[in-house]
Amino acid sequence: MPAILTYAEQRDGKLRRPSLEAVSEARRLADAEGASVESVVIGSGVEGLAAALGAYGADTVHVVDHPELAAYASESYARALAGIVAGRKPSVVLVPYTAAGKDLAPRAAARLGAGLASDCVSLAWKGGRLEARRPMFAGKAYATVRWEGEPQIASLRPNVFPLGTPDALRKPAVEKHVPDPSARARVTAVHAADSGKVELTEAQIIVSGGRGLRGPENFHLVQGLAEALGAAVGASRAVVDAGWVDHQLQVGQTGKTVSPTLYVACGISGAIQHLAGMSSSKVIVAINKDPEAPIFKVADYGIVGDVFELLPKLTEAARAYLSTKG
Repeated sequence: MPAILTYAEQRDGKLRRPSLEAVSEARRLADAEGASVESVVIGSGVEGLAAALGAYGADTVHVVDHPELAAYASESYARALAGIVAGRKPSVVLVPYTAAGKDLAPRAAARLGAGLASDCVSLAWKGGRLEARRPMFAGKAYATVRWEGEPQIASLRPNVFPLGTPDALRKPAVEKHVPDPSARARVTAVHAADSGKVELTEAQIIVSGGRGLRGPENFHLVQGLAEALGAAVGASRAVVDAGWVDHQLQVGQTGKTVSPTLYVACGISGAIQHLAGMSSSKVIVAINKDPEAPIFKVADYGIVGDVFELLPKLTEAARAYLSTKG
């Protein structure tokens, strides 16, 4: 069977967790069908990342290394990925459904004339062909989709596919590729805002605040609990629209889609557009004074109460508990 190929996204010379999730899933799928796993990493000074990709399951790592590829650029990266896919002819291509992956996957698919299933939450073989499950209509329904032709390209929602057990003894073959220098545009500088210690889309714990906090002067309660838990901070659209916090913290259909192990919603009513961005969280805890709030319909644990009383107590309890764990 042809290989399964993954795109390994990196930032500042470090592999992002969704890249390791993708290669882990590729390894699982490959082992079931007797296929091989290949990964593509693009950037500047990234050859050293091949070892980690090999440890998580890649048999071969394709490295496209050039100083002008240090920052993600749509045209250059799509051309590089599509070129390797066209040459290797894998049966399946897996791309992380990150901000860059959302841009890269459809561009590469268009160059290859291939089908793309975005934001997949599960993959399985069906008669030798791949079958994917993905949310539709803001998460109110799920579709099972298959591809016609190859390669079958899928983008994978972060934090949904488990990491495999790394094996440091597994050494991949490394193939180097020369990038096409004919890009019509190149990135000359990146001005990134401080997004906090934990990347929202990759966080295992997220504490989000909503309009129930009444004003920006109270948002520190959410930030305090997040700090105590080592979590990322999120927010509802109402809070972002009101200018309390930056848009990069917005969780929802028009913000970021997250799938943490634990999602704590504080003073968030649970509008459908917000639920679309966090309903795939493994455990959802909702705190709201309104017992009829829609958020309670998806919550695993619900607390009907005042966030102004509960959040300081939860923060204190979290700090006390974690201090006993060293």
